[in-house]
Amino acid sequence: MIRVVVVDDEALVRSGFQLILGASEDIEVVATASGGEAVETVRRERPDVVLLDIRMPDVDGLTVLRELRARPDAPVVAMLTTFDADEYILTALHCGAAGFLLKDTEPEQLAHLVRTLAAGGVVLSPKASRALLHSHPGAEAAVDEDAARVRLLTARERDVLVLVAEGLSNADIGARIHLSAGTVKDHVSAILTKLRVTSRVQAALLAQRAGLLDARPQPEAGR
Repeated sequence: MIRVVVVDDEALVRSGFQLILGASEDIEVVATASGGEAVETVRRERPDVVLLDIRMPDVDGLTVLRELRARPDAPVVAMLTTFDADEYILTALHCGAAGFLLKDTEPEQLAHLVRTLAAGGVVLSPKASRALLHSHPGAEAAVDEDAARVRLLTARERDVLVLVAEGLSNADIGARIHLSAGTVKDHVSAILTKLRVTSRVQAALLAQRAGLLDARPQPEAGR
């Protein structure tokens, strides 16, 4: 059972997400909270996934994110936003968020995205990410420079990076290209080191900026 906490300042949003996710047999919304209650609620409930509003009037979502990620038992946190070019998203991703969800995500997709997060994948819409980067020229230039490091990756590492950007967990990547989960983990570690990033989300952003997701070649089995 995947345990989820939904944090949003609007009661209607909280109840809507709870209703939608509660219809899945493998997902339980163990609590909902406003921003001021978020950290204490997460400490008490110990969820696997937190869906956290990025903009709240009582407590800033980025502040809550930093507090949650600083915990030794930090849950996976994805940001909730109304805008696909929210200026805070890039900051949230660099602070350790595992991705972001638009509040108007189709109900049938929501449970799938939560499962992806719980499995260690990332949730990052390519369309929304491009819109975000294009809306902030300075950020786009910085990512362009970083994306050049993709050329340092081997062909196999690029294959793995594409699948990371698609939101697959290590186990799913291994099943897709016939590698053990341990080998995939080693590849992911090498990718993060070569790209000089600290998270799968940051690596996924660079993959998108470098154009790796446009061609999406089918990787071959084996190393």
